[in-house]
Amino acid sequence: MFAFIAFLIGLNLRPILAAIGPLFPVLQREAGLSATEFSLLTTLPVAMMGLVALSGPWLLARTGAVRGITIGLSILLFACLFRGFSTSLTGLMSTALAGGASIGMIQALMPALIKKEYSQSASTFMSLFSTGIMAGAALAAATAEPLFTRLDLKPALAIAGLLTLLALIFWLSWARRRQAEKTVFAEVTLSSSRTWLLLLFFGIGTGAYTLVLAWLPPLYIQAGWSARSSGYMLAWLTLMEVVAGFAVSALISRFPDRRVPLLTVLLVLLAGLMCLVFSPGTTPVVSTLLLGTGIGALFPLSLIVTLDHARTPAEAGKLLSRVQGGGYLIAALMPLIAGIVRDSGASLTNAWLIMSAGVILLMAIAIRFKPVVVR
Repeated sequence: MFAFIAFLIGLNLRPILAAIGPLFPVLQREAGLSATEFSLLTTLPVAMMGLVALSGPWLLARTGAVRGITIGLSILLFACLFRGFSTSLTGLMSTALAGGASIGMIQALMPALIKKEYSQSASTFMSLFSTGIMAGAALAAATAEPLFTRLDLKPALAIAGLLTLLALIFWLSWARRRQAEKTVFAEVTLSSSRTWLLLLFFGIGTGAYTLVLAWLPPLYIQAGWSARSSGYMLAWLTLMEVVAGFAVSALISRFPDRRVPLLTVLLVLLAGLMCLVFSPGTTPVVSTLLLGTGIGALFPLSLIVTLDHARTPAEAGKLLSRVQGGGYLIAALMPLIAGIVRDSGASLTNAWLIMSAGVILLMAIAIRFKPVVVR
């Protein structure tokens, strides 16, 4: 039951971001957004995810993981539903901030809960949770434009709240069967150099995800695709991420040395970015397969590698909060950079090249991730 609920909660953590890309022309027309302002609808929530994640240990000590996740789901429900009433620039930015804060809470607290409740299967549960995140992005990308056509902009953006309400109901049902948590501080000593490496690795890798999530549909729209077709292409890409995530869940136990799968998926991701650099908008099938597989496997692997370094639930919470907090702040920069590039009149190719250089840096970092020996 918890595996299903973790996956269901994960489904809710990206629709507020993923529905934006396919609706780029609509938001430009009806909300009057520039490319830079449009990019902020991804940058702001991702930055908030990072800032709130940094307070993960404080949240864990003050509220406990279960209550904190309940609060996070409630805020996310409000943010989604509020978009049904206002799509002004102020309303969109406010809900982006609130949604990002709630997602940051959930993503900071869920790993600590998994490490505490299911320590022997932590990597599998983390893969399921992160795969749910990518599946939610696929669902939102595929349905955004069709929902807009049938319901108009406000209901299309707000309807994600129904899925959040469902997740909150299941979560509360599961939480009632548990005993109350003790919310206490735990002093944890971590290697600062390794923490910074993990933070940088997660941040750059997630930057590839946020960049593609925000700007791949506009790239295809610029190449002559319809908004619906570009949304479907993003959905197929995120569906590939889901498949890759499930593959990581099934196979990760066979690789105690995480460097082999890490380097493999980074090469696949780099090949996908090269497709966008040298043939933008003209190799959709190949680039979708490569980018979806690379990003989809890299995201859970980044979390698993981080979790490998934690020996206790308290340590998992503190380490994941630092890594996700700083990492999401780094990742938030990529959509913004692409928006600035677009407004300046330059090609998005420059953004793909910057991201490709980041992937090469990730390869150099991954080589240093030798298996952790727990004593």
